[in-house]
Amino acid sequence: MKKILILGAGKSSPYLISYLINRAEENNWFVTVGDLDKDLAQSRISNNPNAKAIFFDVNNTELRTQHIKDSDMVINILAPRFQHMIALACVHYGKHMISVSYQDKRIRELDRDARKKGILILTEIGLDPGIDHMSAALLVDNIRSKGGIIKVFQSYGGGLPAPDSIDNPFKYVISWNPRNVVMAGEKGAQYLENGNIVLIPFHNVFRHTWSVEVPGLGMMEAYPNRDSLYYQQQYGFEDADTVIRGTLRYPGWSETWYHIIRLGLPNENLIIPNLSERTYAELTEMFLPPEIGGGDLKHQVANYLNINPTGTIIEKLQWLGLFSDEKIGEKVETSAEVLTQLIEKKLALNDDACDMVVLQHKLVAEYNNTKKEQIISTMISYGEKAGFSSMAKSVGLPAAIVAKLLLQNKLPLKGCHIPTNPVIYQPVLKELEEAGFRFNEQITSL
Repeated sequence: MKKILILGAGKSSPYLISYLINRAEENNWFVTVGDLDKDLAQSRISNNPNAKAIFFDVNNTELRTQHIKDSDMVINILAPRFQHMIALACVHYGKHMISVSYQDKRIRELDRDARKKGILILTEIGLDPGIDHMSAALLVDNIRSKGGIIKVFQSYGGGLPAPDSIDNPFKYVISWNPRNVVMAGEKGAQYLENGNIVLIPFHNVFRHTWSVEVPGLGMMEAYPNRDSLYYQQQYGFEDADTVIRGTLRYPGWSETWYHIIRLGLPNENLIIPNLSERTYAELTEMFLPPEIGGGDLKHQVANYLNINPTGTIIEKLQWLGLFSDEKIGEKVETSAEVLTQLIEKKLALNDDACDMVVLQHKLVAEYNNTKKEQIISTMISYGEKAGFSSMAKSVGLPAAIVAKLLLQNKLPLKGCHIPTNPVIYQPVLKELEEAGFRFNEQITSL
């Protein structure tokens, strides 16, 4: 019997776990779900006899070693900072690893050892990154098969409330790890536009936005997502003048988050004494210089940020609770943890609402230096009210399909990869389409 170890039982895991458990008996495999919160892991598997829940602390070396060594495959849904630690153990003990997190240089350096061990270390196999890579790779390979070259590549993704489920002024919903929302853009971004490299420092990521028309939704807002230049190399876009990966939001999100960053709240390095005993207003006031004066806290914040004290930004910050005299109360040590706790509570996905995920690729292809065409490929998928969120399904299903293919010996690939190889993306996209994740294409001659 094959043993699958799933690490992490958070918001992105339910569909992945359900998919693999429901196919366990027919495929003769067993699923173990590990999390710091064993009760949460237990809730994901219910009382299914083909699965068990365990307490798992990734920082406990003995525990980590024991469970990885006893598995045939590890599916890592933990926070990105733990990915390399898990990958190292998997390579050491010769176990496949599937991860939804971004691949970094340290993972790529494991390629040679992974090949020697005859295992696959596959990262970026969720939604974004994941489905975006596979659908883009299919488009690019189709263009190249017709003799075309890519001149423009723009790829956008986002997880949002469905239009009929917007119930807060941020027009957003927490359908994945809230810490990742709070710390988005923390490393800045870079991309290629009209032949020029554009560098965006952290404090300006949410100031650097543009509009993107999404068929069926209207005008959305985009901001740059991490390092697009890495994907220029990964996809082989040597002839491209523009390579951009961006994140989609409803208009207004970036302006608000830009001011939250200016205030200084997304900081997870400074430990604030007795933070749980302080109020949200006291925390906010800590970020204001002594010379700021005049009026109540809202006006002081408005003066510091040089924004309208009765405008929409201040209204959103007040709605979020940053001016509240309520005690923080939670077991937190940093302002980033407070902000994470606040948005998870205030921007929760309720049972009477549903989320959606959006992906869009916009490519310009050139054929024989004469003919040009623009391809816009868009996917919109909606979640279920009081059921699986679209985020959980779109993140979990690609990883689950790959796990199934590996265990059925239908994926002859070794080393460290992202899912741009047709051996991966062809069968995975086929099953994704059967599950309702379909792209609609608009092709225009230029």
